[in-house]
Amino acid sequence: MTLPPEDRAARAAAAGSPTPDVVVEPDADRLARAVATALVARLAAAQAVHGTATVVLTGGGIGTAVLERVADLVREPARERVDWTAVDVWWGDERWVPADDGDRNELGARRALLDPAGVPAERVHAVPASDAGFGEPEDAAAWYADQLAAAAPEGQPLPRIDLLLLGMGPEGHVASVFPGTPAVSDERAVFAVRDCPKPPPTRVSLGFSAINAAEEVWLLVSGAAKAPAVARALTGGATPEELPAAGVHGRRATRWLLDAEAAGELAGQG
Repeated sequence: MTLPPEDRAARAAAAGSPTPDVVVEPDADRLARAVATALVARLAAAQAVHGTATVVLTGGGIGTAVLERVADLVREPARERVDWTAVDVWWGDERWVPADDGDRNELGARRALLDPAGVPAERVHAVPASDAGFGEPEDAAAWYADQLAAAAPEGQPLPRIDLLLLGMGPEGHVASVFPGTPAVSDERAVFAVRDCPKPPPTRVSLGFSAINAAEEVWLLVSGAAKAPAVARALTGGATPEELPAAGVHGRRATRWLLDAEAAGELAGQG
């Protein structure tokens, strides 16, 4: 169900961004299924207009569950089809660990969707692993920013991003932008993050300048532990410094896709 928009509209107007949509599903499984169906439709629509589609993926439990459900749709006849050979895949953040480490978002995404769907290697734009020869995460971040710029129209720092997916932590972090850290105010598209309060401590992350350049940003949030942060982000009760998720918006659309537990402290829920 979609929630009343009054508080969200006021906050979005103040930020100069579209009013966020809020959709609540009964549980995490049905949330993952609904998001998967919507994701396929969004990428198919982008391909109908542009011939290609670009998506930025997230990790975490609900993010991986969505990709697994998308893979199920790939195997089944569907009304809307995606040409996975014409989808460019990027990541919102990555853990600075070796390529075969189970903590890598890339590894989970490849297993859940990218390999089963047959996304070509040249369209999978992974953040370098710690054993890829870059030395420091700052070097990997600079390289990733260069890759984004190389895929962009001439003179632009970023390619067209049709859809960017984000998870959110209980304290309101998105990608690897945590509350009260220098990452919140970093204006670069990509940067290294050290001393993250959540392990592993070293990462490479997109910043707000890249996240908020996406045509659509979808925040996927599941679980009661995240309900207070969801409510604060959607009612204007926090700044991005305090709660990074409050600073996220797409150019054309922002969608909060929640299960009932995550929506438990919103008005009319619970």
